[in-house]
Amino acid sequence: MHVNLIGTAYLCDEPRAAADWFVEHFGFELGIDIGWYINTQHPQHKNFSLDFVARDHDSSPEGLRGRAVSGALVAFLVPDVEAEEKRLREAGLEVTLPLSREAWGQYRFQVAGPQGLFVEILQMVEPDPQWLKDNGFLPE
Repeated sequence: MHVNLIGTAYLCDEPRAAADWFVEHFGFELGIDIGWYINTQHPQHKNFSLDFVARDHDSSPEGLRGRAVSGALVAFLVPDVEAEEKRLREAGLEVTLPLSREAWGQYRFQVAGPQGLFVEILQMVEPDPQWLKDNGFLPE
């Protein structure tokens, strides 16, 4: 299968407010805006679309209409996670997971986003050799 673009869409009460939040805090750009559907893309990643759809619109899958976002986490890989954590905390965002260095090789934090969505910001770091060994990634 040849894929030209990967996108994800989130059902929400206020699509424009959700899109504007990603524009303000993460540098996304608005694309299509027809009220009930807002498309955003990041200028560095035009092959990825982050979209927001009115929760009750007929285009939404019937089984999801009217439901709140639950269990959704968008992740962004960055070169300096500490700088991003400081920037977003100073912007007043709610940090839901403080900076954490994970044994599997991630340095990350999470913030509460709009409409029940969460955002993880992470930086790749050297994994713990013992963790790699204990989890079968290194020979005994």
